[in-house]
Amino acid sequence: MPRPKKHVVELTDEQRSSLLDLLKKGEAKARMLTRARILLLSAEGKTDRWIADALKVNPQTVRNIRKRFAEEGLEAALQERPRPGARPKLDGKQEAFLIALACSEPPEGREHWTMQLLADRLVELGIVASISDETVRRVLKKTTSSPGRRSNGVFSR
Repeated sequence: MPRPKKHVVELTDEQRSSLLDLLKKGEAKARMLTRARILLLSAEGKTDRWIADALKVNPQTVRNIRKRFAEEGLEAALQERPRPGARPKLDGKQEAFLIALACSEPPEGREHWTMQLLADRLVELGIVASISDETVRRVLKKTTSSPGRRSNGVFSR
């Protein structure tokens, strides 16, 4: 016999209607729709295992959604939580400046920009307080530009 649920989902008529409308429209993200289904089935008294099997999710996911609903409410149970990770080192404006700098003439006595030269110049100009050459490389790789290569349109000759 299954244990009694620690976090029981009891939906008001308004909450149930809101979840059903969300599912009918089908315009929300798939994860949000799955969470809505989990809440509706939980409110019907289905077991975690049954819900998990029916929706092809892990039973722990069902427990987590029920817990979040009980502790934080409907919106918190439906929404994604922020994921961990460092903030980007450069914002869009700073990235644009870096790309423009990489496309400009290299410093006197140099044939082309190096990642370290670009990083040093960004710091020198006060665009950022500090930045590594690896971060510069990753930003330029995203734009498919590579200073010094003739085939990408960045080469300045």
